[in-house]
Amino acid sequence: MDSLLLLLGLSFVLACIHFLTKSLALGTKKFVPINLPPGPRPFPVIGNILQLGKKPHQALAELSKTYGPIMSLKLGSITTIVISSPHIAKEALQTHDQALSSRTIPDGARILDHHKHSIAWLPVSAPWRNLRKVCATQMFTAQRLDATEAVRRKKVQELVDYVHESCRNGSVIDIGQAAFTTVMNSISNTLFSIDLAHYQSDLSQNFKKLVSDMMEEAGTPNIADYFPFLQSFDPQGIRKRITTSTGKLLNIFDENSSQLSLTSIKHLLLDLFVAGIDTTSSTIEWAMAELLQNPEKLTKAQTELRQLLGKGGLVQEFDINKLPYLQAVMKETLRLHPPAPFLVPHKAETEVEISSYVVPKTAQILVNVWAMGRDSSVWQNPTSFMPERFLESEIDVKGRDFELIPFGAGRRICPGLPLAQRMVHLKLASLLYSFDWKLAHDLKPEEMDMTEKFGLALHKSEPLLAIPIKV
Repeated sequence: MDSLLLLLGLSFVLACIHFLTKSLALGTKKFVPINLPPGPRPFPVIGNILQLGKKPHQALAELSKTYGPIMSLKLGSITTIVISSPHIAKEALQTHDQALSSRTIPDGARILDHHKHSIAWLPVSAPWRNLRKVCATQMFTAQRLDATEAVRRKKVQELVDYVHESCRNGSVIDIGQAAFTTVMNSISNTLFSIDLAHYQSDLSQNFKKLVSDMMEEAGTPNIADYFPFLQSFDPQGIRKRITTSTGKLLNIFDENSSQLSLTSIKHLLLDLFVAGIDTTSSTIEWAMAELLQNPEKLTKAQTELRQLLGKGGLVQEFDINKLPYLQAVMKETLRLHPPAPFLVPHKAETEVEISSYVVPKTAQILVNVWAMGRDSSVWQNPTSFMPERFLESEIDVKGRDFELIPFGAGRRICPGLPLAQRMVHLKLASLLYSFDWKLAHDLKPEEMDMTEKFGLALHKSEPLLAIPIKV
């Protein structure tokens, strides 16, 4: 906090000089107030930056209880609109989808000119449409994914074999690390027919640390984003650290396959591998953590699987539709622990009106899906893990039901959703079907640490360590 205050102090001085110089250059210009959504009063120059805290998704959820489901903040020089309700999210991402489909580009996304080539950060344009078309018609079609199902099933079997070996040894398993290795190899084999790591290998652990660090850095409030004229200074060193991590990641890929050149993989790596692997494995870890904290839900999920498959069966992707409780577990996990708590920030290309308020051109739009998932006006007992709430509900995560949009909605919905859906269900089902589980170190469910570590994606603060027991 002391270093942040020091940076803010320095930023305040530099910003005053910058704005004073700019004001003198522009002369006196008549100010016309606009009907912005309500929000907390900003401090001069720095605005509401201090109110973000260490966990902005929680801080903004709390502020929305005072200022409403659409509110405005000033983060340095950036006007930010925060949306915290399904109704207003639908208005923004469906009614005004085109006007709000651009992106606010964080400084960390500009390394290697990534923002000029990335499907996540490009504006809606011809290059973006070309990338989207490749994803929609070649990479993530049902036919393509069906054709590569055997590859993913093989990777899951390797996970099961690894857990069996741990059973024999009585070893503790880091669920997040194991899920990360499985997801990484599943994606790399689905797209490129290669393995990138093995369980308990230094490469897998290093890769996970690099990816987790990048996602944490990318989500860290960055003074250079709030005062763009500071970007060349990189005052917090965020760009430097992300650049270093990215370089190491690219080296890992080059070392593992001569088939993949730096030119062909670097932007696909950052989008599909960094985001896809990290968020998918984190979701599996959160699901296991919630089930281990709620043993009766764990038993219910295992009973459903074992009744369907019998003894000695094999979980396959086509089984998922026959497992309503498992699907409900994943929906409930994504409600409580959305992979990206603010989605990816949107930006207004034109001025629009939402809920009788003006969203000015160039404003940043944050959709707080974390807050929406815990809204007591939408969900009964919102902080409780209750998969049963989805058994009689048609709500899904595909972007049509705005109560639950962990993958976004509209034209900027996550392009990898079809693959992510298959992987999270298959891997979780395989862990639950073949093994019983208990927490490591004789930890009791009520003693589990379920706190979050904020970043572009939400991780568990403490890794989930569990001991498998052969059924």
